[in-house]
Amino acid sequence: MVLRGRRVQKEEMDQQEKSIEINAQMQGSLIFKDPINLRINGDFHGDLETRGTLSIGNKSRIEANIVGDNIIIAGKVTGDITAKKMLVLMPTAILYGNVTVQKLNIVEGAVFQGYCQMMDETQSDGLMSLEEVARYLEIEAREIEQLANNGKIPGTRLGNSWKFERAKIDHWAASVKVK
Repeated sequence: MVLRGRRVQKEEMDQQEKSIEINAQMQGSLIFKDPINLRINGDFHGDLETRGTLSIGNKSRIEANIVGDNIIIAGKVTGDITAKKMLVLMPTAILYGNVTVQKLNIVEGAVFQGYCQMMDETQSDGLMSLEEVARYLEIEAREIEQLANNGKIPGTRLGNSWKFERAKIDHWAASVKVK
């Protein structure tokens, strides 16, 4: 029993060690493949994909499309968000963008302007953005958008952005004949 307890403690310590706090201005694309506790207290512009928990501080200004597991916002975010597990908007949060979430918690005082699409547990790992589909299929993003706008690839339009279910994309890709 003691060994098992120590093993769990070591795993918890390893998880705690995977934490990053950013207190500066940044721009670009950040992709974290492993679960991490990421806290942004500065400004960020670009695209952000995380696993684990993303916390956005109350003085942060973010202009980004964000995909993550658990996302907690206390600052200002402009961009579309996909939260595979939960999105929490704290009282100081201001969010301008569309969200696709499994669970949503908007605390009194938060501002949210955009569309919200709820997903069930089966969708949480299979939902993809336009850029993710482009990388996945190795096709230019503008071509994917054109296919989606013309109804030639299965997708759902949320405001100004597209969301795609991985299973439907796989089925579509398997059925399309290359010319």
